[in-house]
Amino acid sequence: MKNKLSLIFSFVLVIGLLAGCGGGRNETANTSTDTGNSPAKENAGKTEAVTLNFWSALDPSSEEGRTIKQLVEQFDSSREDININLQVISYDVMHDKLVAAINAGDAPDISWGLSEWFGEFNQFDALMDLTDYFNSWEDKDKIYSNVIEAYTVDGKLKALPNYLGIRALLYHDDILKEAGYNGPPATWDELLAMGPVIKEKTGKEAFGIAGSGVRSPQELIMYLAQNDVVIAEKMSDGKYKNTWQDNPDQLARAAEVFQFYQDLLSTKTIKSDAKTWGWEEEDQNFALGQYAMVVDGSWMQTYEVAQPEEMADVKIAAPMYKSTPATFMEIAPLFIYKTAKADATWEFAKFLLGAEYQSAVNLNEAPRTDIISDSPWGRDFMALAETGVVFPAVSLGGITNVMQDSLAKVLLKNEQPEDVAAWLSQAINDSLKKTGELSAE
Repeated sequence: MKNKLSLIFSFVLVIGLLAGCGGGRNETANTSTDTGNSPAKENAGKTEAVTLNFWSALDPSSEEGRTIKQLVEQFDSSREDININLQVISYDVMHDKLVAAINAGDAPDISWGLSEWFGEFNQFDALMDLTDYFNSWEDKDKIYSNVIEAYTVDGKLKALPNYLGIRALLYHDDILKEAGYNGPPATWDELLAMGPVIKEKTGKEAFGIAGSGVRSPQELIMYLAQNDVVIAEKMSDGKYKNTWQDNPDQLARAAEVFQFYQDLLSTKTIKSDAKTWGWEEEDQNFALGQYAMVVDGSWMQTYEVAQPEEMADVKIAAPMYKSTPATFMEIAPLFIYKTAKADATWEFAKFLLGAEYQSAVNLNEAPRTDIISDSPWGRDFMALAETGVVFPAVSLGGITNVMQDSLAKVLLKNEQPEDVAAWLSQAINDSLKKTGELSAE
């Protein structure tokens, strides 16, 4: 049978940080590859096949990327009515290309994306309402309910999960045992108490953070959630507002989070350099065993190949917390656009969410409750799914920038936590106002 998927790869090296990416898998796709148009399928006596444009950030040089390409080809070959035109575009440039395509009315039918883009694309009114399609799907109950809730706005499902990037507490068991501990901390206070002891007995710091860069807002929103604080609440008018300055208890709780960051420094629980670490330093230094613990993703398993001895003692636990167990859950989305060929695109989306595809591609990170690997990198991470928190469904570009600025204020400028909390509250509302999403309440 004639190959029905035309994939002509031309690799382009892309240099720079990933826009809006939190670390792990979505940080490794650093090539941009465009495909030619797939040929029309020859269906004697039948209607010509529908061609779907699919933008993906897979890495064609990786085993995962090759597996995805093979599975997409298999789907394409199995369907006489659907033709897949796959284009590979790195996350570095995909956001801007999607924005341009949406504005031009020429968006792809379906694309990968980052969770930080969801509120923005929904604000553009670019995403298809998938509610009826999803509700009629026989596998709908196999998708984590809080994942579907995260992508549901005003009762309408506006995106689907590609994979889940759940964060857990990773720890070097040997370092903790050398310091006299049989396990990791359960609370912030326990971590801060362990920090000086670990430093004294091992010469290594207890913990790591991303003090700057694209991952730092993800860590900050997790710590806020662990102290029962959110960055923006949906109000009765359907818009959003940061309410810390209207609620003294909320402002105090937010200030406690910033105090926690300063305490990590003052107790030498983290390296001084961590004030400016991005995800690269955070991941690599932990993998090398330079500090004891970090809240990170299951992609850290890949470091076992490069640093097998240093990673041999790594174990996984739930993140320590202040008031409420919580962790950041990156729901990498599949976006289906309003301009898509709806029925055919849904058929392809069902395939991407199906058990066969998810087992082959996302065994440790599947959004399906029936696909969980026996590996700790799958089982122990997915056990935390119910405690996962996500960003609100608003345009996040300005908000994540001021969240990074707030960390610079407490870590680099040593400003008072209460002042920084009040500043961030106002800065978030200023950003919401600029995008037309600020509630008048």
